[in-house]
Amino acid sequence: MEKTMPAVHLQQRISQLGNLSLVGGERQDATDHCLASITRLSNEVADATDYLPAYDQRTYSQAIKGLSENLQEAKAKAAPRTRFRFTSSKNSSAVSINDAAQLAQESLSATLKASLLSSTESSLATTPANLMTPPGEESARDTVGDLPSFSKNYNAEMATASGPIRKPSFSQASTINITGHTGLHIILPSSASRATSSGAITKLNGCIVDMSVPTANGAPFAGLSLKNIKHSLVIAGHVAGAAHITGIEDSIIVVTSRQVRMHDCKNVDIYLHCASRPIIEDCSNVRFSPIPNSQNVTEESVKNQWDQVDDFKWLKAEHSPNWSILPEEERLKEEIWTDVIPGGPGVGLDDILKKIGLAGR
Repeated sequence: MEKTMPAVHLQQRISQLGNLSLVGGERQDATDHCLASITRLSNEVADATDYLPAYDQRTYSQAIKGLSENLQEAKAKAAPRTRFRFTSSKNSSAVSINDAAQLAQESLSATLKASLLSSTESSLATTPANLMTPPGEESARDTVGDLPSFSKNYNAEMATASGPIRKPSFSQASTINITGHTGLHIILPSSASRATSSGAITKLNGCIVDMSVPTANGAPFAGLSLKNIKHSLVIAGHVAGAAHITGIEDSIIVVTSRQVRMHDCKNVDIYLHCASRPIIEDCSNVRFSPIPNSQNVTEESVKNQWDQVDDFKWLKAEHSPNWSILPEEERLKEEIWTDVIPGGPGVGLDDILKKIGLAGR
């Protein structure tokens, strides 16, 4: 399980959003980071529903909901004021979000730890007394009607589905989270457009992931994170905020974004439309190319600064040796993007990876 920002610390970050500058996207980046942390916390709870008591599930759900509402409230307060604004009064007797967040974080940690104990030990032994399932509720766990609705596990569905191409709908999700796959061809359908509040693509090897369809028609990702990907092609689609690309090796990335920040990447070709200067740090052999016409969804008035790269670890006047321009003769042809990469009868994943130069790379 990935380390998640502690709930109380996350609440502090949310409360500080109004103090951050709008210049350079600092506030937007912090907002995207908070949203991604809330999403990861929600996913951890969803993964633990098989052994969490009903009472604890409700506690965690309420705390996560409170964090989400507090983030929306912080965003609204930080936005430019309008002449007329209606505000709703809060119940002064309600539990504070700090208390709820800390309660959920401490209880979740204790319960997850308890699940690892042997069957001869009581899972309630490490659960705080104030969060133990009340007497009599154990027998009613299967009939409780007001439990929160947790997200469907689309990663498990993709891993077990048959067929050459996986097309997860993400119709029951608010965010896109694709993680832990090897040798899959994944294409998101238009139904995933309702889940583009944020995106996280992590831990892939030998995969093709195409997210261009749901983000092409007015539903871009607010923020996107690509991390720990090898020997893969990721068509990330359109990102309204920042795209954070970390730990990518021997891969091809295609993205349209307001900001692009690359860390710890090597041997990566990136086809890019970026409204600001791309940033790299601790990278090597990164080659930049303008985005293919078939993948370009931006207006012509938005200048593409794909080749105005800043290397934060290269301060000399000479050109950084860590990045270069991908020669035109080595760029993938337009027909590869339109006819080969989408797949089809008799065209498997290995065939596509070979044609785009990733097989054995």
